[in-house]
Amino acid sequence: MAESDNVLTKMHDLLLYLVPQLNKFPRSQKFVLGDRIEVKLLEVQEHCLRAYYSREKRSHLLQANLTLEVTRHLVRLAHALRFFSNQTYAVTAEKIDTVGRMIGGWLKQAASAPVGRGSRPSPEIEA
Repeated sequence: MAESDNVLTKMHDLLLYLVPQLNKFPRSQKFVLGDRIEVKLLEVQEHCLRAYYSREKRSHLLQANLTLEVTRHLVRLAHALRFFSNQTYAVTAEKIDTVGRMIGGWLKQAASAPVGRGSRPSPEIEA
């Protein structure tokens, strides 16, 4: 279990779990669908990091949320094509859902906080 339960840590945990699973894809899809899922998850992580260090968090969080939704559909496609077992899909979907809820909570927090106050909203929104 991670030391801190924030969205950045949850993204890291998701990547640690999913990257080895993506490497098990058939060769014909490992560098197409598998790579696309991995790149999208890295983009979500990047948007979250940008939001963490930016004064304008909302735009980065909206991008993270949209990219996570695209990833969710790609993972669903990989499962439908039987590249993931039911167990792997269930764990992955749960982890993606947790990250999505945390981003959504952070987005609500950022929307209600005054901009430029110098305080950085914490990404430690509980799922």
